[in-house]
Amino acid sequence: MSIRAAGLIALAGLVLSVLPAAAQTDETTYVWPKDPAVLAGLEKWQDYKFGLLVHMGLYSELGTIESWGLCPEDWVTRPGFDDYFQYAAHYRGTKARFNPVNFDPEKWAGGFKSSGAKYVIYSTKHHDGFCLYDTRYTDFKVTDPGCPFSSDPRSNVYREVLDACRNEGLAVGAYFSKPDWTSPYFWWPYYPPKDRNPTYDITKHPERWRKFVEYTQNQIAEITTEYGKIDILWLDGCWVMPLAAVTEKVAEFCKYPHDMDIDMKAIAARARAANPGLLIVDRWVQGEFENYLTPEQRTPDKPLAVPWESCVTMGDAWGWVPGDRYKSSRELVHLLVKIVAKGGNLLLGVGPNGKGEFEPAVYERFEEMGRWLKANGEAIYGTHPVEPYQEGRTAYTAKDGKTVYAIYLTGPDETLLPASLDIRTDLKGKIRVTELSTSKVLSHKVTGEVVRIAVPKTLRTALAASEAVVFKITAIP
Repeated sequence: MSIRAAGLIALAGLVLSVLPAAAQTDETTYVWPKDPAVLAGLEKWQDYKFGLLVHMGLYSELGTIESWGLCPEDWVTRPGFDDYFQYAAHYRGTKARFNPVNFDPEKWAGGFKSSGAKYVIYSTKHHDGFCLYDTRYTDFKVTDPGCPFSSDPRSNVYREVLDACRNEGLAVGAYFSKPDWTSPYFWWPYYPPKDRNPTYDITKHPERWRKFVEYTQNQIAEITTEYGKIDILWLDGCWVMPLAAVTEKVAEFCKYPHDMDIDMKAIAARARAANPGLLIVDRWVQGEFENYLTPEQRTPDKPLAVPWESCVTMGDAWGWVPGDRYKSSRELVHLLVKIVAKGGNLLLGVGPNGKGEFEPAVYERFEEMGRWLKANGEAIYGTHPVEPYQEGRTAYTAKDGKTVYAIYLTGPDETLLPASLDIRTDLKGKIRVTELSTSKVLSHKVTGEVVRIAVPKTLRTALAASEAVVFKITAIP
């Protein structure tokens, strides 16, 4: 049965609408890590500024918004189906035809590297429970003989992606969903699912819940101890959390009345024994295992005093859907700049289709972003926020106490830069102003904290064609 892309893209908006913004960006209860290795890893990660989150699974074959169609909640739509169980059988049955024969990990990693990204997080398992690695704990996986791709030498997709990314010098991480809508220990088939939570009362069947906890711990141990060093463990599905951790800000979608504690302390200890300094992101579960905050499809209104990363899709969906609209390179560079100016990282979401291929537009955006970052990355990587952060179309970053970068965000219809631009800086004494991509020193006039930069006529047209223009202001000793 065909599923209309328009309906599915609308569903993506609904998915976001049920995730309260406040729950994603609360810095007041952030807990700084105590482990020096984790703190060092966090500092290194904050300098990366730009990473990629790659979603691939059965939904890539179907062209749907990840696995949310399995969730029997009122806001979910299933275009083409009027029977939930028929849809669920159809969705899970996709395993029998999932065959990404054009999967090319080296091409993927080369594209990732060309974008200027510094780290890649790959989805080992979404909420549907389908594993993109060779787990020992379920046959609902890409390497099972019931999946045609299992006979391919590249079938252990997670290993292939990590190895290829490491070969390109990229840091790597694992996305993992804590809830599992196919595991009989989470969705026991004896009871029909009613929402995203367990289908049974875990207090009445504690032995079944214990099996789920063991199952989850074992799978996380696999992806963090058997595939070489990883830098980030990125856990999704925050509603699987200790009952005591449910705050007013997440209560809207954490309605299960019982304690879904999976013992993150034990999980973290085991994972960090194999990966000293591992960053753990137990998303929206406030406490010691949320090493950085992850606002989704949005950015905070102001700079945060704690580590954070906005996860935003390149198109409208996390995975591949037909007819998706990809943001332009200008939109993406502006997004990156605005996030970095507030002290955050951008985690850009992309996904291949069921054949394992990214759309040509994705590679084009990679190249375009990479081209801009090659010329202007000095104003992005390893920087920190500085007041006034952003005024109008100019955003600011800083480095080493004597260098400020003013990043002018060009408009989509702008064909000529202004003859002069006013920027703000509290650098004292003599300064030098350079246009970063050309290394051309520009004349300027300082009045208090305002620097008026004269943009030469010879540069105004060429620079207007760039996604953004960087003016480097340096204090002269």
